[in-house]
Amino acid sequence: MEKEHLKYLDFFKNRSTLRKYSSDKEVSDDTLATLLDAASHAPTTGNMQLYSVVATRSDEMKERLAPLHFNQPTVKGCSVMLTFCADLRRFERWCEERGADPGFRNYHSFITALIDTALFAQQFVTLAELNGIGSCYLGTVTYSAEKIAEVLELPDRVVPVICLTVGYPEEKGVFPPASDRIPVEGVLHKETYKDYTKEDIDRIFEYKENLEESKRFVEENGKTSLAQVFTDIRYPGKMNEEVSESFARIVKGKGF
Repeated sequence: MEKEHLKYLDFFKNRSTLRKYSSDKEVSDDTLATLLDAASHAPTTGNMQLYSVVATRSDEMKERLAPLHFNQPTVKGCSVMLTFCADLRRFERWCEERGADPGFRNYHSFITALIDTALFAQQFVTLAELNGIGSCYLGTVTYSAEKIAEVLELPDRVVPVICLTVGYPEEKGVFPPASDRIPVEGVLHKETYKDYTKEDIDRIFEYKENLEESKRFVEENGKTSLAQVFTDIRYPGKMNEEVSESFARIVKGKGF
């Protein structure tokens, strides 16, 4: 298919994360259920659908969850927050009730459920955006997974992996500008993986490094490069190690 015949390119290239939501228009239970039902037709390993989602609407529950998501305003300001969970419990219960012996208490099965959950969540995001509803992925789930599981009363075999805040935009139909992305040449490898030369790295990241907001991040944080903002401020090694240990602990504790 020639490029000029490809569809929906502008929609995807211009889509963006929405963090501020309308307080006048809620995402109804019916709309949410309809979108989740359609999203469930995303690809899934062996048609097992190894996921569940917990919807949070009440102020009380948002109040309890907000600190676990670093008190990001989008948590309390959204219409509904969705916590997508890798869930082996439902499928295993079905197996046991039908005289089958499930062999899913292993790392491979967790990864399978994690992939299923991510595909389900992203299909929901796309469907929501196509219908004028925005969302924001919260990168804090793995940081606080153990406490989130406690608040949501997640049983054995169920692990929180993705959280979204969801709602209509404050101003009807108005979404923030799209974020920058590296060019496709920085992502695409043909036939085999081609490692990056210094010249490749310079070319691929040139646009990102020269954005005014990137320069501002560097200056505000007292760094000499944008890369240092990522390694020293946003995602320092010590923090990554601590989060890794914590998340590994809940995965193991839930029976994987």
